[in-house]
Amino acid sequence: MPRHALPSFALLLVPALALTACGGPGDREDDSTEAATASGYPRTIDNCGHEVTLDAPPERVVSLNQGSTEILLSLGLEDRVVGTATWTDPIMTGLEEANADIPRLAENNPSFERVLEAEPDFVTASFVSTLGTGGVATREQFEELGVPTYVSPTDCAAGKDNESGEDGSRSEPLTLDSVYGEIHDLAEVFGVQERGEELVSQLQLRVDTATGDLEVSDVSLMYWFANSQSPYLAGCCGAPGAITGAVGARNAFDDTHDEWPQINWETVADRDPDVIVLGDLTRESQTAETAEAKIAFLETNPATRNLTAVREERYVLLSGQAMNPSIRTVEGIELLADGLRELGYTR
Repeated sequence: MPRHALPSFALLLVPALALTACGGPGDREDDSTEAATASGYPRTIDNCGHEVTLDAPPERVVSLNQGSTEILLSLGLEDRVVGTATWTDPIMTGLEEANADIPRLAENNPSFERVLEAEPDFVTASFVSTLGTGGVATREQFEELGVPTYVSPTDCAAGKDNESGEDGSRSEPLTLDSVYGEIHDLAEVFGVQERGEELVSQLQLRVDTATGDLEVSDVSLMYWFANSQSPYLAGCCGAPGAITGAVGARNAFDDTHDEWPQINWETVADRDPDVIVLGDLTRESQTAETAEAKIAFLETNPATRNLTAVREERYVLLSGQAMNPSIRTVEGIELLADGLRELGYTR
């Protein structure tokens, strides 16, 4: 997700948690009771070079971005979430009821003071820059107040350089293992490990079954997140790279290691991708946010209207969250596979 396509945002590394918890979850009420009384605390987590100590399972969590929130809700932890922020899309299908009563602290980055008003005992984020200079606050600022923090492993997986370019760069491709790792970590923190195992198994099964009949090894894709004047397009190795690899296609800009480089339309015309994957966003912070606006631009702009994908109307629409390293990346694989199937790319 481009930092300038959304307010400052990025991610941090987290090695596997060396945590222990007792008991297996039963129904959700039993899980809450179990987590609240679980032994094995205090627990210390090595998260991106930060030693994070938890004295008990968190009871009042603020999740500073949509991706983190959707994982917490998918784990059935909505009774613990007292605030969320920074959204690009409607809530993931199936989580509407769980999300209905959770306060939205801000559509983008909330102030540090606004987060503290929610009285959190744990703060999660998806991006390094959310919990860093220029973001909501630094991790140290929360820790000085006794509030432990957690940042997703997807933004600091091996090869991720968050200091390179606007949105960082990757020398190694992101894999879904980092997404699954975040699920396992948060399930461990809250003492609901069985839910985490079940959720990861479901996601893995969805990926395995999404693309069986595709034949797209020669198909080039271009991912456009936002901005019509200086478009943010996906480089090789972020979430779109994981999606592309899963369906077996190739990224027209797989020689670009920046996460979301801004690439001019003349270069796009030279690459002439076979299919254009469009971010269909509901926020209004950039130009050409919705897929409708993107298509209108592509079909009228002199530099793009003669692209093969535009002339043939080869578009696939994804949510902004599906283009981020998140639980929705699996949804992105499914939707792209369905879109390619509809375009006739089958065996």
